[in-house]
Amino acid sequence: MPDELSTNLALLCSYYPSIAEVCRKLGFNRQQFNKYLGGQSRPSRNSMRRICDFFGVTESELLSDPSQFENLITVRQRRAPPEALSKPLIHVERLYQRSQNLDKYIGFYFRYFYSFGNRGRIIRSIASIRKEDGRYYWKNLEILRGPDDVPMWGLNKYEGVIFYLADRIYIVEYETLERNSITQVALYPSHQHRLNMLVGIQTGGPTRRGRRPGASRLALEYLGKDIDARAALRLLGLFDPESGDISPAILKLIDNSMAPDAFVLDVEEP
Repeated sequence: MPDELSTNLALLCSYYPSIAEVCRKLGFNRQQFNKYLGGQSRPSRNSMRRICDFFGVTESELLSDPSQFENLITVRQRRAPPEALSKPLIHVERLYQRSQNLDKYIGFYFRYFYSFGNRGRIIRSIASIRKEDGRYYWKNLEILRGPDDVPMWGLNKYEGVIFYLADRIYIVEYETLERNSITQVALYPSHQHRLNMLVGIQTGGPTRRGRRPGASRLALEYLGKDIDARAALRLLGLFDPESGDISPAILKLIDNSMAPDAFVLDVEEP
């Protein structure tokens, strides 16, 4: 017998040309999906997440009263189906549909890594992860100033998208002022109850070193969802690793030295 789930799912499918197309895009077996529509079976937790991510709804919304759900869908500005998107955005949308939930990671971070363009110096920048309309976005701000609070001499702003795919977190960011560089980051997720530190590898080709591609280890120190922004901004800049301004634990995480038998720069899961 039809229930809230099957009725609401049928409404969402009605926005697409056919059930077969929905199944193809979701990667679901048509026979099994028909059981969901007929109320004969319920999706597993993983399948439910994929359905919700695809249609841009939450599980609680999908299980709500059908009349309320119809009103919600009618007034909500639905995301355009992939066919209506430009070709580059189709690829981003496909990744979003596969991406896992990143709510745990929403908030602010200090980002630490050895500067690509300032030899021997560590950059501490501030980054954030936010959620809008079921999608996750990334921002990063670098203030390139030296010690003793000398006048600022460099500012870089980055924005991008973030995905959680196959137990790895991926960030693709671009420099928003000049729009002439892209950085890609791969991070280990945190499996601890309390989020503290994320570590990974980033690649890019900064202007100050002739746009030669490079890679470095990096660490993201979680600050929380609500922070004193002015206080955080005062702590940004370029630092000498011997100054004592960066903790030994973080220095160890971002050290770019390689073992004699290593053939790629990588990072161990914390």
